[in-house]
Formats: sequence, structure tokens, C-alpha cells
Amino acid sequence: MTRHTTHPAEGAPGAGAGDALAASAREIGARAAGQAGGENFPVALRLLPRRYRQHLGALYGFARSVDDMGDEAPKQERLALLDEMEADVRRLYRPAAADVADGPRLGVVQALRPLVTQCGVPMQPFLDLVEANRQDQVVTRYQTFADLVAYCRLSANPVGRVVLYVFGAATPAREELSDYVCTALQLAEHWQDVAEDYQAGRIYLPREDMDSAGCREADLAEPTASEPLRALLAFEATRARELLDRGAPLVGTLRGAARAAVAGYVAGGRAALAAVTATGADVLVSTPKPRPARVAAELARSYATGR
Repeated sequence: MTRHTTHPAEGAPGAGAGDALAASAREIGARAAGQAGGENFPVALRLLPRRYRQHLGALYGFARSVDDMGDEAPKQERLALLDEMEADVRRLYRPAAADVADGPRLGVVQALRPLVTQCGVPMQPFLDLVEANRQDQVVTRYQTFADLVAYCRLSANPVGRVVLYVFGAATPAREELSDYVCTALQLAEHWQDVAEDYQAGRIYLPREDMDSAGCREADLAEPTASEPLRALLAFEATRARELLDRGAPLVGTLRGAARAAVAGYVAGGRAALAAVTATGADVLVSTPKPRPARVAAELARSYATGR
């Protein structure tokens, strides 16, 4: 896909436009910090030490802000906002970033500094999250499941890799397992939000799977799910569950706070997929939400069994 490299601070038509854009970016970032409660998984488990909660909260605030720039900002501003977010991340990683005047301008990026400096997080995961939202501006359909998984490598997997850095547990083997978990979490969210995504003009259900199931795009606009759509979602939920189970042994490689946090992510994914199944895979009537008791039970099981 086309990569956009002109940043508002460098190429805006005038200071007024740049100021307005910066104000929009700050507003989105400030709003994002309070949205953690709506996620499937515990973003920063209360039992974790404070330093971990702060790092995970900063990561969440950044990721949520990037998503909001790509989903909720006026369409004509989205690419410019994402460009500015990337530019700010690059400012964070400049050798002179310790100089406030030369450092990042957005609060959600400034909040990443302790995470980056204390945990040694590389820049690429943050850039990948921005790129995923650029892709959302130009790609609204996915032909194959492999295409969708490739999108998840940008939109979800970077978060898991940063989490491993937070706990000082990043290794190639763990990152591979984490990718399976994060891809599954992203898929679970897509299957929960089929109706919402369709209203936003996006379909994440792979076209080849829809065709195989006899499911039409028009089915996604109905008040209740057709039998072909139910069958398709049941299939996709099973496929996501298999990916989650494939990555879940990551929990068993970790100890203490890291084990609890990753068990929480696995638990959230399992509970979300169970919620989709519990509706009979009819996600058009309402968005299926995991029950807190189910999340807690899955967390305890994952922590105890290490998977």
C-alpha cells in the first residue's frame, strides 16, 4: 500500500491548519486514555505492580489514540493525523528527544518515554500500529484469510511484542507465540463487531470464506444473521480459537506478573469467542460481550495450566 510521508508540521498549507490538526490529535489522545474498560482483556491488571500498570496504560493510550485517528476523526483528516503520530514517534526516538523542545508533541507519545527508555522497546511496533490504521483508510475488504492475518501483523501483533518488552521477556520464541495470541484477539474483536464494521464500510470476513459459506455482503445489513452468516462466524470463531490455543503456551514460559498479564489476554480472547458462540453466532442483533465471571475463570485456568 502507499506510504504517506508528508507530515503536517512539515507540509501543511499554513500554521492555522497545522494548529487545528495538532489540537485534534491532542483531543483524541486525551479521550483515548479513559477507554480501557471497554476491552475484552484486562489492559493493566490491578494486581500488577504499579510500574507495569503505568507502562501498559501508556501502550494502551497510544494504540487507542491511533485507532481513534483512523476510525473516528473526520475522514479528510485521518491520514494527516496518522502522519503526525508517526512523526511524533520518530521524535521520541531521536537522540535529542530528552530535550523537551525537540521531543514529541502529543501527550500519548510523551507518555511512552518511560516505557521506551526503561524497557528498551524498539520503534517498529509503534510504527506498525500507525501503518495498520493507514491500511484501514484504503483497504475495506480482504480476499483471503492470509490477507487478514497479514493485516493483524500490523494491527495487533505489535502490542503483544511491546508487552513482552514491558516484562523483560522478549525473545524470538515468545514473540512467535505472542503473535498467535494477538492475531486471535484481533480476530475475536472482528467477529464481535461485524455489524459495526459493516456500518463503517469495512468487512473483515474474508471474501473467499463468505463465498464458500454462501454469505452475501447484503446479509451483513440485516437485523439478524442469516444461516450462512451464522455458519461462517462459527467457522471463523473456531479458527481464531485454534490460533489462540496455539499461542497460549506462552503463559507457561512466564512467571509472576508477566504470567498473570498474558493469562489475562488469553482469557479475554477465550471469553470473547465464547460470547460469540453463545449468541448462536448471531452478532447482528447486538455485539456479544464476554461475561466478567467467564474472563476471571479463564484467567485462573490459563495461569494455573500455563496455557
